[in-house]
Amino acid sequence: MLSKEENELLTRTGAGTPMGDLFRRYWIPALLSEEIPEPDCPPVQVRLMGEELVAFRDSEGRVGLLDEHCHHRGTSLFYGRNEECGLRCVYHGWKYDVDGNVVDTPAEPAGSRFKEKLHHTAYPTREAAGVVFAYMGPPDRMPLFPAYEFTTAPAGSTQATKTLQECNYLQGVEGECDTTHLQYLHWQFEATGHMRDYYRNPMREYVTEETDFGMRLVALRDAGPGRTYVRVSSIVMPMLCWIPAGGTGSVHMYVPAGDDEHSWRFNLDLNVGERNRLMQEQFWTADYHKVRNKANHYLQDRELQRTVNFTGMGSNFVIHDSCATETMGPIYDRSREHLGASDRAVIAVRNYLLRTVRACANGAEPPNLIADAGHDQHGHIDTFSRVIDGTDWRAAFPHLTLTRDAAVAGAGLARAPR
Repeated sequence: MLSKEENELLTRTGAGTPMGDLFRRYWIPALLSEEIPEPDCPPVQVRLMGEELVAFRDSEGRVGLLDEHCHHRGTSLFYGRNEECGLRCVYHGWKYDVDGNVVDTPAEPAGSRFKEKLHHTAYPTREAAGVVFAYMGPPDRMPLFPAYEFTTAPAGSTQATKTLQECNYLQGVEGECDTTHLQYLHWQFEATGHMRDYYRNPMREYVTEETDFGMRLVALRDAGPGRTYVRVSSIVMPMLCWIPAGGTGSVHMYVPAGDDEHSWRFNLDLNVGERNRLMQEQFWTADYHKVRNKANHYLQDRELQRTVNFTGMGSNFVIHDSCATETMGPIYDRSREHLGASDRAVIAVRNYLLRTVRACANGAEPPNLIADAGHDQHGHIDTFSRVIDGTDWRAAFPHLTLTRDAAVAGAGLARAPR
């Protein structure tokens, strides 16, 4: 368990908090590209890291992420006009570009240079695989945008979704560290297929190791005589979770939303087709809230729970995860829990985060920041589930050998090529 003080340290992410400052040193997911689909389309409100922001795509297709409230007298820029490479406030016509420059103050006297003295809060953005990422930290310490594998993936080969979670971001991250719940929470009674069946076997060992990018988690289970089922997940700083879901892998990203009692879960599924895209649409409302949610008890069907799957909540894993994490409460008090041997990875990740946030608060540089564009960003971070002969998973997957002690500062985030 954590002390109440440790729990506060890890879960509070507002500006000026140690964890909030750590988050802001990274590129983090802010919204989906589909929310601002074309130049000069309507802006959208973004609630991120406890801040009220507005995003827009300008006439040249560039994405701006601004403080929502006009620099003049605070009117919401969400209601502004997106026109001619800028967002214009409806109150007095002040206009801002994607970099936060005040480009027009039409009510000021002719020839006024007042606007040249002003600069509106604006955060740099990058787009990759249908997600808009933002950097919200000190401008002079901005890292390079990391070379995720999906940044160069062929168009249409990835699918990005998001949903609002009614709980703190850490509850979602810890769920990704808990491979034991696969034996229960996601179990489909009618399911077939040997990979899923292996989840039901007790874990022989759960290996956790610190790396230059964060944490590697390796779950080992029996897969028949002389064989081992190996499931490798990666927790990549600051809140990205690579898991072997859907056969080809998935990246789950958790980021604080408007306050620490809500978070956004971004799912980036790799190499998915049109059928999977259509299956997802029934689970979310237009504003990315879940149709099955805590207020309606996730539309649980007790008959389905008896006959079809373990939860009776349909087939979408996000709904199962949401029930498990949201019903803990908005910010779970970890001083109340009772951890067992199966919680080894949860404990390891917490300890890693505690050491990291404390070190950074004392002036250390955060791990996994990309500073050198020429650095090799491939080869040692990966996620998969495979069956091997014997038990020596390290020999079977030699590219998974670079751990923290051997790491080079600033190593990248891309998975090893298949």
